[in-house]
Amino acid sequence: MRILYYDWDEFNGEDCRDAMRRLGHCVDTFKLNMKGYDLTDEIDSKIRSLVLKEDDNRKRYYDLLFSFDFYPNISEACQKYDMRYVSWVFDCPHYTLDSHHVNNPVNRIFVFDKILYENMRKKGVTTVGYSPLAVNEKRLAKLCEELDAQTDGNIVYEHEVCFLGNLYDNEFNFYDQVKYLPEELKGYIDIVLKAQEKIFGHDLFTDEKAIREEHIKRLRKYIKFEDSGKYEIDYDEVIRDILRKKVTVNERRNIMEMMGKYFDTVIYTNPDARPIEGVNNLGLANYTTKMPRVFHRSKINLNISLRSILSGVPLRVVDILAAGGFLITNYQAEIAEYFVDGKELVIAYTPEDMVEKTAYYLSHDEERKEIAKNGKKKVYEKFAYTKLLPEILDL
Repeated sequence: MRILYYDWDEFNGEDCRDAMRRLGHCVDTFKLNMKGYDLTDEIDSKIRSLVLKEDDNRKRYYDLLFSFDFYPNISEACQKYDMRYVSWVFDCPHYTLDSHHVNNPVNRIFVFDKILYENMRKKGVTTVGYSPLAVNEKRLAKLCEELDAQTDGNIVYEHEVCFLGNLYDNEFNFYDQVKYLPEELKGYIDIVLKAQEKIFGHDLFTDEKAIREEHIKRLRKYIKFEDSGKYEIDYDEVIRDILRKKVTVNERRNIMEMMGKYFDTVIYTNPDARPIEGVNNLGLANYTTKMPRVFHRSKINLNISLRSILSGVPLRVVDILAAGGFLITNYQAEIAEYFVDGKELVIAYTPEDMVEKTAYYLSHDEERKEIAKNGKKKVYEKFAYTKLLPEILDL
């Protein structure tokens, strides 16, 4: 199959293209001068020149155009030139999925969260499918072998407890930028935010017992959005995502503070993130080189999911396991569906449970190593690009 791949310098692009080629596909990449998501003459001309072979018959040269995440302007051009467009969405939330172009018949859009998939189908989106996210098992298996060879087959640990991820204590934390909510409304919302931190796997912001429609309507009065008319955005859901992001900000910081009190704890995140007492910020880690080493050589790796991921397996989970790392994760429905708790990874059900299980597994080395071994095996068997791409590329 001939694949035209839109490369926007996403961190996992080369892993995916490598797997495509190992599966026997011909892959050509291209880039665009993307400023927003409108189909400009420049983008239209670029895609037309690529997808239509310049001969008398004007045959389509490629079988499909592929991108990570969904681009409405690419979809519009593909619809215009009758080119199948396959997109695999790893961002959540991803508001371009509310574009009017999402139902273009040429689209095949894959999301990794089953609740998101079901919600899109309920809204009448017929072009959406479901697939968990993937890893390049060949690259990571080789890297693990090289790391272990450096130490005669033994893992030399660099950290006891590690979290790699964004703290969002910056301009992306929109809730803290809202300074004009009525005191009683903000007081109630803050109570729900605090309660949500204590509950893994259940979204209070879609639970009428916690957040009712009247709360969302009142928040909409004070938090305004610009409506361009190009999207069918559910702004009530945007409000909920703002609240979910705030919960993520709070719980990542609070969990790491607890970890820092009891364990040798590090975090890999933006260097300018607000300091956490007892936790050493080691800055950013390159996805393909430094990050797998960090996961492989940390006794305990943590996953604290972004709350807008309602049920899906975050990419961090499979990245950690594929690098041979031991993982303790918050409960997510699909994590519990795909993995055996206590055998392939460890699931925590509250922040306190996460701390307690961290203490336990730090003192049970062999049990921890066996779980990490099993987790890596599961990911290589079920979450490798070479396992999932045939389903995604099956036209």
